[in-house]
Amino acid sequence: SGNTGVWTDQGKIAAVGVKISRGASFHGFALNVNTDLAYYQNIIPCGIADRPVTSMAAILGKPADMELVRAGLVREFGAEFGFGMLEGPLE
Repeated sequence: SGNTGVWTDQGKIAAVGVKISRGASFHGFALNVNTDLAYYQNIIPCGIADRPVTSMAAILGKPADMELVRAGLVREFGAEFGFGMLEGPLE
């Protein structure tokens, strides 16, 4: 649709960011899983007033299992970009 991020029929569910500074690239994304959407009541994502911020929990009508989301995201990221993913502690 030409809009940045990830959109559903209910609204924007994920944001994508990219920055290049001094020859280095920085990138990341944020996926709204069980996000308290009250924080976004006054935010109009990408200037599109009729498409609010949403979350997986809002779409599902119940909290999403964070471990299932994490495992699926890691698996699909690796498959999409051709990476073998390894589990390890965050330090």
